[in-house]
Amino acid sequence: MQQRTIGGRAVSAIGLGGMPMSIEGRPDADRSVATIHAALDAGVTLIDTADAYHRDAHEVGHNEELIARALREYGPGASDVLVATKGGHLRPGDGTWTQNGDPEYLKRAAKESARRLGVDAIGLYQFHRPDPAVPYADSVGAVRELLDEGVIAMAGISNADVAQIDEAQQVLGGRLASVQNQFSPAFRSSQGELEHCADLGVAFLPWSPLGGIANAKDLAARHGVFQEVADEVGTSVHQVTLAWELALAPVVVPIPGASRPASVRDSAGAPELELTAEQVARLSA
Repeated sequence: MQQRTIGGRAVSAIGLGGMPMSIEGRPDADRSVATIHAALDAGVTLIDTADAYHRDAHEVGHNEELIARALREYGPGASDVLVATKGGHLRPGDGTWTQNGDPEYLKRAAKESARRLGVDAIGLYQFHRPDPAVPYADSVGAVRELLDEGVIAMAGISNADVAQIDEAQQVLGGRLASVQNQFSPAFRSSQGELEHCADLGVAFLPWSPLGGIANAKDLAARHGVFQEVADEVGTSVHQVTLAWELALAPVVVPIPGASRPASVRDSAGAPELELTAEQVARLSA
């Protein structure tokens, strides 16, 4: 598979989002492990997770532990995978999401994530979502301390605007490796952040790049031009969507979620799909 870079480290141009394997409606663990193994077989070397990817309040870190199991069971080749996890976003167990950007909490959460992943240092750790109750620089400052202490190898942020990207870059001393924001045909509000990351040379990781768990199956119906291009090139509308996002900037690394091996295999083909400039322009319009 074609490669891109995050913080100078080469990764596959398409990553795997682990969230659907751990929240409501999740498959059994064996199918999830098979899905992760299918991704690795297809050349995926970036897996995205978070301590908040779980269903019930008592199972914080469910997805991290699932990914750790899958990598242990895969054997040779698993060591090439960059696992990116996040902290600062929580699911109390009642279906809601809350934030906690307290620096001491973030440092504890990162160390717990490292323990669950079974690593000495987390490959990429991202502050999950800004906490209105805590100055942004303080939260990112905790990530900087984790970086300086070697608890994490690279630092990123998620759900950030342009001003926060610049603030994080300053706090981290120019070591911001990634920004993970929502971006898809239906959600283009992060276009400015994507372009800013391209200017900075910082990896931009679109989450829900196919429109999210509930909407991915309706992508063609909602965005007819994507189906038109898919018909032209003879592939799935999902591959076309990911290929379009890859064409927007060399820093883009989409992380589509999956819970079935077949979905992973389809997504993994996107980097090999070459769209014409006219097709990219049509999709972008």
